[in-house]
Amino acid sequence: MKSRRLLGGVSLLAILLVTASACSSKKNPTSSSSGTNSAEAACKADKFGCEVYKSGAPIHIGTLLAISGDVATLGLDSQHGAQLAVDYLDGKFDNHNGSIDGHTIQLVNKDDGCNKDQGQIGATELASDPTILSVIGTSCSSSALGVADKIFSDKGIILISPSNTGPALTAQGTHQPFYLRTAHNDKIQGAVVADFVKTKLAFTSAATIHDESPYSDQLAAVFRDDFAKLGGTITDSEAIQSSDTQFGPLLTKIASGSPQFIYLPVFDPAGPDIVKQAHQISGLANATLGGSDGILDSTFIKQGGSAVDGTYASGPDLSSFQQGAFYKDQFLTAYKAEFGDPTSVFHAHAYDAANMLFAAIKKVGIVGSDGSLSIPRDALRAAMFATKDYKGLTGTLSCLPTGDCQQSVTIAVYQAPHFPCCDPSAKPVFSETKTLAEVG
Repeated sequence: MKSRRLLGGVSLLAILLVTASACSSKKNPTSSSSGTNSAEAACKADKFGCEVYKSGAPIHIGTLLAISGDVATLGLDSQHGAQLAVDYLDGKFDNHNGSIDGHTIQLVNKDDGCNKDQGQIGATELASDPTILSVIGTSCSSSALGVADKIFSDKGIILISPSNTGPALTAQGTHQPFYLRTAHNDKIQGAVVADFVKTKLAFTSAATIHDESPYSDQLAAVFRDDFAKLGGTITDSEAIQSSDTQFGPLLTKIASGSPQFIYLPVFDPAGPDIVKQAHQISGLANATLGGSDGILDSTFIKQGGSAVDGTYASGPDLSSFQQGAFYKDQFLTAYKAEFGDPTSVFHAHAYDAANMLFAAIKKVGIVGSDGSLSIPRDALRAAMFATKDYKGLTGTLSCLPTGDCQQSVTIAVYQAPHFPCCDPSAKPVFSETKTLAEVG
């Protein structure tokens, strides 16, 4: 068996027991009880106990992602990234039965709906399934904040998100102990967009439109603060509901302030609807519009058509990925062969999230002489948070105690219709790297 070691955050007793189990299994693999007894003791010592999989039983990993409706392009893209991580467990993408110590991985997929209500439903369903070890999700910050992150943390279930970017999820006082993310923190994204508008476009005035979601509200707020710090003027800040379809009066009000730029970090279908209707407001004839990763997808391009051409959107700079050759030549080839073209920009973040989880399982899992695999839940959490200098597709990941694992991020700004989802030759019109330490 592979050697096992526990990382910090568990009791000394658990460390000694798990280490003893690993050594015993290596020195005396024919022993009938040493591994099993050590696993039982370690599970009793762990605050949340163990998930135990009998010999040959699959390890169940949940996904809670936006996989239906107008935001399905966001969640399915991440789901596909997680599946490719499962496929590659044995070192090749053509194997759909990748395994850890003889246990295959099965994904149990649920829908987060990109909203609080569906996030609660999906999280409750997964948390009530006694076979679920951990969960990859959610797609949207609104599905996680105070909802899925708390439901899973209360049960001792890891929730690691590939695309939650809301700052509050990893802030002191609101961070839940079993929550992590491989996605960037919008403190970085908002600062980069502000730099783009002020320095690259040389605009001095801007307005913002946000919806009711934590992602949208917090990202718009970060942009406003950073744009003002750079000497820009915020002419208006407006709020909508994600279900709204008519924006004429709101856009007319914004037009009265004559902003050069309108920042709308919202989701589809509100995004393309706002852009199309803005073109019909005479006072906004010369205004430039832009959003972020909520619209950096194929749905925005398809629903908006030529009316959204010229719109800017920010998100991860795919060209900056550390393992660029592997990403382009192997990962994307496998992705396209199985699922078609990527529909959003967080597939690699989901791949990294799954692989970080698999690495932690290998570190803390205890193999019994009967072929069973026992995984202490709090030890698994400790191993995940101890991740340091992990060489992922998206960069080098090191997790902070508050769950941010992307401490240095390169954010790109793209211009429609040349989004990465829809144009293989798409290149950023602006790109900037910032760290969490820089943005506070």
